[in-house]
Amino acid sequence: MDRGLKRGPKPQKIIDDTWRPELAYVIGLIASDGYLAKDGLLVDLTSRDREQLENYSKCLGIKFKIGEKKVNHGMKYLRIQIKNRMFYDFLLSVGLINKKSLTLSELSIPKKYFFDFLRGFFDGDGSSYSYWDRRWKSSFMFYVSFTSASKDFINWIRREIEDRLNIKGHLTHSNTKNYCYQIKYAKYEGVKLVEAMYTDKRCVCLSRKKLKINESLGIMGLPLI
Repeated sequence: MDRGLKRGPKPQKIIDDTWRPELAYVIGLIASDGYLAKDGLLVDLTSRDREQLENYSKCLGIKFKIGEKKVNHGMKYLRIQIKNRMFYDFLLSVGLINKKSLTLSELSIPKKYFFDFLRGFFDGDGSSYSYWDRRWKSSFMFYVSFTSASKDFINWIRREIEDRLNIKGHLTHSNTKNYCYQIKYAKYEGVKLVEAMYTDKRCVCLSRKKLKINESLGIMGLPLI
């Protein structure tokens, strides 16, 4: 053994990776708006919504610094960057990967926490919308959707939702330059889905998206989430 050989510092565990609703929510955020660098250390979450990054910090139990990132046309985004090998390796074990946009597939999320994960993904790459359909008297339309550039990933989400809630949704894709896939759940399929994602009314979530859903539920005369 070469006694003169110097070893680097032992990686430190700064983030609790015990499965819980908050961690599953974080995995959902990273699956949508996160990025794993090639260096095996850096995990980046970028968003225009400060609340989303504050939720990220809250769920991980550490008050991270929120920095700024300038992108095309001088538009500013906010970001949190974490450099920690043990957290990075944990994310790899779940199924997250570098350059995940087109190649992301199934993730290893405990069944108990799937809808916490899905709520995090919804807060990143999900949306809801509603409108009155003029073709039919008193017909109010409500949709919940999820978007991804990876067909394998979006199909996995669709299967997991169907297994748990027995709803199928409708898969579409765009023909634009930024090719992507989208699952849409209409009317009462959408209602069933949001009820599953927001079972705990105190759960961590993006408040503006929850408010938008509740506005639609209120018009339909349904209990708020």
